Amino acid sequence: MEFAKLKDVTEKGIEKYAEKLNSLSQTIWSNPELNYEEHSAHAALTDFLEKAGFNVERNFKLKTAFRATFGDDDSSKPHVVVICEYDALPEIGHACGHNLIAECGVAAGLGIKAAIEVSDKSLGKVCVTVLGTPAEEGGGGKIDLINAHVFDDVDLAMMSHPTPFDHSHPPTLSIAQCNVKFHGKASHAAGFPWEGINALDAAVLCYQSISCLRQQFKPKWRVHGVIKNGGAKPNIIPDLTELEYYIRAPNDKELKILMDKVSNCFESAAASTGCTVDWKFIDKSYSGLISNKTLVKLFEKHAIAAGINLSDDPDPPTGSTDMGNVSYVVPSIQPFYSIGGKAANHTRDFATESGSPTAQSYTLKQAKVLALTALDVYTNPDLLPKIKQEFQTDLKNLT
Repeated sequence: MEFAKLKDVTEKGIEKYAEKLNSLSQTIWSNPELNYEEHSAHAALTDFLEKAGFNVERNFKLKTAFRATFGDDDSSKPHVVVICEYDALPEIGHACGHNLIAECGVAAGLGIKAAIEVSDKSLGKVCVTVLGTPAEEGGGGKIDLINAHVFDDVDLAMMSHPTPFDHSHPPTLSIAQCNVKFHGKASHAAGFPWEGINALDAAVLCYQSISCLRQQFKPKWRVHGVIKNGGAKPNIIPDLTELEYYIRAPNDKELKILMDKVSNCFESAAASTGCTVDWKFIDKSYSGLISNKTLVKLFEKHAIAAGINLSDDPDPPTGSTDMGNVSYVVPSIQPFYSIGGKAANHTRDFATESGSPTAQSYTLKQAKVLALTALDVYTNPDLLPKIKQEFQTDLKNLT
């Protein structure tokens, strides 16, 4: 079947669900839930996909994850996964627009499904999965699913993230989170200060040492921290202080270098003050996103045709995501897309924009572009080998 015909079917397959997709997004937006507690969103998404004809596995590997598939079987090639996120932030709700990520993922899945249904097997044995991944906001739900081998039979993964601008291949930063505790000795700060060992001095010296280290940072390295516990009272020399740091770099290789440098600051601050120090990087570090070049070019072709004005900024504002970890396992893309406003992510204003009717047309357009990108891979057997070769080359260069 001609691509133009499949394109028309794909787009109409999304458009006919437009009203229901808006209702789905609003349901999630109106009931913000924190990571691993997305029970309402999980129910709404799985009910929707089951009614739309997908084979749905609820509570898939994790209590609020799901897998919804359509196609021949698990051995089908290509097997494309479209990812949904749906957790919210504390206090400010869907200030990162995960309700829209969920809507976009479901919509793209619907468009791909429509094309498969009318193809009369001309696409061969293919499969699409809409994968529900909880706990992106700090919980690393995708890492749990990677460790559960969910991506072992997947050929490529895609999703789109709302932001104030459009970008086809935004860089995201690898991130490691670290908790630091300095242990000293309490004493009366006026009467017997010489008997104490000041853990607050160690924390302050650590903070200052890392600040001094910034002069030697590469341009895209980021370290930011807070003192969570500075002591009990001014007249007691603190015997315990605690800090929390986020350490970021463009990729895992550079992140390891930066982690080693920052760790030296922890140790030297303890040695200088006579304290001891315990520090631990949490197990679920996020990797920087590897955007597959061929998939990006396919996406850009359809985005430009759809009238999307893609930014060519080589260094746009960014953060970190566990989609980066997925991109180290299978070829991936995670474009950013504008929802018509100017607010920055993780603000109350962006939460408002994420629930605005204005966001809907942008989200459905983005879903169509994702679906057509997948359709390119389904219809051109030469693309998947090229995509996978690029993936292997990227991995080799970054590890």
